[in-house]
Amino acid sequence: MTDRSDPEVDLLWEEFHEVVNMTSAELRSWLLTSASDEDAFPADPDLGIRELGRGVLHVLGKRKVDLTDEDVEVMCRVVDFVRERVTTAPAGAARDDRWRRALMSVGHDPLGPAVPEG
Repeated sequence: MTDRSDPEVDLLWEEFHEVVNMTSAELRSWLLTSASDEDAFPADPDLGIRELGRGVLHVLGKRKVDLTDEDVEVMCRVVDFVRERVTTAPAGAARDDRWRRALMSVGHDPLGPAVPEG
């Protein structure tokens, strides 16, 4: 378990919740639909869902005081991934289905609220 009073974890928690602009329900629905590659949900909810996306769902269901070291790692990876992808996005990237799907698989909808710079 992480140190509850760690200012770095506090900052990471805030950054994570800034870049993850989808609710847990939206992300779960997206991952399930994306995993099935259909409009319907597959029978097994874990079938084909990316590991990092599942990690995001797991963190979204927690309170900050309950974070584990693995949760902190997931948050770091997601913040870095989203910021790098958004910063290096090609022109018209929001219409690029592959680019948008990659971001949405970790809880960031590029058509949603903008990611603060940092």
